[in-house]
Amino acid sequence: MTCTDPPLTTVRQPIAAMGHAAVTQLMSQINGTHVSSEEMLFEPELVVRSSTAPVRSSQAKAVAAAG
Repeated sequence: MTCTDPPLTTVRQPIAAMGHAAVTQLMSQINGTHVSSEEMLFEPELVVRSSTAPVRSSQAKAVAAAG
């Protein structure tokens, strides 16, 4: 289903992995197990759609030189 024209480039969040981690942490707390206070990081996914233009050759060279 497309709601915009052109379809927009978005960042997909790993909702299932985040939910699983949250439930695991919660169950550990309920069971009296030590729960780490470390920050949890989840890798998002860039979903490129029609709203994103290809990189121009001059930009690609500059990005390659900087990287």
